[in-house]
Amino acid sequence: MSLTDRTKPTDVALNTDLYELTMAQGFFESGLTETKACFNVFFRECPFDGGYAVACGTGQVAELVENFRFDEESIKYLSSLEAPGGGPLFKPVFLEYLRTFRMHISVWGVPEGEVVFPREPLLRVEGPVIDCQLIETALLNLVNFQTLVATKTARVVQAAEGHAVSDFGLRRAQGPDGGLAVARASYVGGAGSTSNCLAGRIYGIPVFGTHAHSWVMAFPTELDAFRAFAKSSPKNCTLLVDTYDVDHGIANAITVAKEMEAVGERLSAIRIDSGDLARLSKRARRAFDDADLPYVKISVSNDLDEYTIQSLLAQGAPIDSFGVGTKLATCDPQPSLGGVYKLSATKAPGENTWSPVIKLSEQAYKRTIPGIQHVLRFQDETGCPMGDLIVDDSYATGDMSTAVDVLDPYTTYDFSAWTPRELLYQLVEDGNRTGEPESIEIAKRRCRDALMRLDPATKRFLNPQTYPVGLESGLAHLRERLTAAERNSSGRK
Repeated sequence: MSLTDRTKPTDVALNTDLYELTMAQGFFESGLTETKACFNVFFRECPFDGGYAVACGTGQVAELVENFRFDEESIKYLSSLEAPGGGPLFKPVFLEYLRTFRMHISVWGVPEGEVVFPREPLLRVEGPVIDCQLIETALLNLVNFQTLVATKTARVVQAAEGHAVSDFGLRRAQGPDGGLAVARASYVGGAGSTSNCLAGRIYGIPVFGTHAHSWVMAFPTELDAFRAFAKSSPKNCTLLVDTYDVDHGIANAITVAKEMEAVGERLSAIRIDSGDLARLSKRARRAFDDADLPYVKISVSNDLDEYTIQSLLAQGAPIDSFGVGTKLATCDPQPSLGGVYKLSATKAPGENTWSPVIKLSEQAYKRTIPGIQHVLRFQDETGCPMGDLIVDDSYATGDMSTAVDVLDPYTTYDFSAWTPRELLYQLVEDGNRTGEPESIEIAKRRCRDALMRLDPATKRFLNPQTYPVGLESGLAHLRERLTAAERNSSGRK
């Protein structure tokens, strides 16, 4: 298969781990096609040792669900797979079931751009257990990486203190699809533009770029190269000045800037891609100001991240914009969010109520939260988030003012002074989207506003304040009761 036809929309059904399909076949043969299940997507720790994450990817869930089907090419492939012990891996009757399969799940999710915290659901999925199981990997693949990138970008943008940030990470991203995900999620997280033209076309993201070192090296002299680029792109002229020597590059850029002024044009900026960026940017600023060219901006790149940007500005570097590439696209130093998808309730055919379930573990922090969960975010009078409460209405005590910490049952929070709002909203009902998709601009504004209202102590890079997330007291009691029951039934103490 060539690069140009590597995927179709319906290929999402095979964008999965094999065990999702073997479990689905097992459920089918066990007569559980009518059994309902509830799963939750959540993460256990904030990425980058930070205090929050930015939800991203949830806005594409409805499209994923509607396209989830097995075409004839997929059925043919699955029928060709052999079991390790011999014979076909999938039985003809199950493949026939998949041939007419359509998703009948309902999904609730956190809006893109909203800040989120450990243990609370980013997505809640309800429906037939086979449907819920089959979509697990695709959902996690969609939400995990984009949430990680949006969070990384939000940190970079915070460090930039209002200076422009552009995604330059395509060439270092994890393949073509990874590059698109980076561009989309980084825009939600606060980047103002991307170098990725395909992302610009698909998502409507502003694109940005000028020239590379190869342009300068292709001409007899650096000055020749600058003059040629100014002539070719007078309305988009940023000159890369560090191909040979930054001081000479700045001098040549000043020469070209004066020549552009003489014909009614302006040099937009210079870019520095190596060396001591704080020292060199200060030297460049003085040179352009002394040449009566204060409007020429200074842009920098070169393996930037939030810590480097924070350090540069703390040193007083007169930098106007940052091109952030490798460390944004690869989410250095944390390559994965670690989001998981866990079963929290089941409902047998004919039953009207859900039966909560819990997963225990040899590691206490992996113990799950049972029930049909939704999240109340408590806000003060200015709209600033003060704490989140995970609730299952079937087990609620009626007291929504007290929360029991998700990890420590001896720690409680009093939310009585603040006003709650629902955090999850319905994206999909019985396999169909509930409304038109939001624009990426709405998600971007939501992220900006959410971070503006978040306590600075939660946003700081070093030892951030832990944001309160707790269980409603009835749900906390349910969790402890199920834990005790499972331990007793398994003989554990």
